[in-house]
Amino acid sequence: MHRRIAALAAVGAVAATVVVAPAAHAEGRGDIRVTKTVINDGGNVIVGVKDVKRFPITLTIKDNSGVKKVSSLSAFNRTNGDGPVDNLGTTCKKVSTTTSVCTATMQIDPAWIDFYGSGNKGWDANAVAGDWTVDATVHANDGDYWISDDIASFRVKRAATLTTDASPEPVRKGGTLSVTGKLSRANWTDLKYHAFTKQVVKLQYKKPGGGYSTVKTVTTDSKGHLRTTVKATASGSWRWAFLGTNTTMKVVSTGDAVTVK
Repeated sequence: MHRRIAALAAVGAVAATVVVAPAAHAEGRGDIRVTKTVINDGGNVIVGVKDVKRFPITLTIKDNSGVKKVSSLSAFNRTNGDGPVDNLGTTCKKVSTTTSVCTATMQIDPAWIDFYGSGNKGWDANAVAGDWTVDATVHANDGDYWISDDIASFRVKRAATLTTDASPEPVRKGGTLSVTGKLSRANWTDLKYHAFTKQVVKLQYKKPGGGYSTVKTVTTDSKGHLRTTVKATASGSWRWAFLGTNTTMKVVSTGDAVTVK
C-alpha cells in the first residue's frame, strides 16, 4: 500500500490583489493616495501549526510632491477585529517623482494566535481565519497625509493536509479498487491537525501521461476519512482534491499510481 501526503502549500490560491479608489473611511490632507495594494503577491495567507508565516503587503502610493513614508500599516480579521500579526517593518522604493512602492513585511506566528486572544471571553483562535482587511497611514514630502481604513481585502486560511491510498496494488482488470484518504486542517488552539468533517472532496483519476479528471465526489465522515470503491479498467493514478473554504486552504493529494493487470 502506498500512502501519499500532500505538502502544505496553497494550490491555485485565490488572488488577493486589489486596486482601490480612495477608501470610504479615510481622512487626511492633500492629494496623496494609496492607488494599489497587493497582499502576499496575490495569494491567500496560509498558516499551519508550527512554521511562522511571513508575507508582504505592497502599497503603490502617489503624491505630486513625492512620497515620504508609511507611518503605520496593520491588518486584522474583518468580522471580529482580531489581528494577531506583527509588522516587521516597511521599506519604500521611489519609482518616479510622484510614485513610490512601499512593502511591509508581516508575520503570523501560529503559536501566538491563541495566546493573543486568551484574555478575551469566548475568543476562538480559529476564528482568526477568514476575510481580513488592511489599514495604512501614508505621508508625502509636502506634508500631505492620508489615513486609510479598509484599503484592501485578503484571506488568512488554515493549512490542510489530504492523503490518498488506493488498493490493492496491483489490481486485476475489472476488479474493485478501494480508494481511501483523510482530510485534516490546522487547529490554532492546540497547534495540531484535526479531522475536517462533512466536507465534499473530489476523487480524480488520470491515465499515464494524461491529466486528472473527476470521477465522483465523496463527503468526509466524522473522523475526516474518505472511502469509496471504483472499477479498475486501466492503469493510472488516483488522488483526492479539496476545493477549500473561506477559512481553509485548497489542497490536492499526491496521486497514488495503480497498475491494472
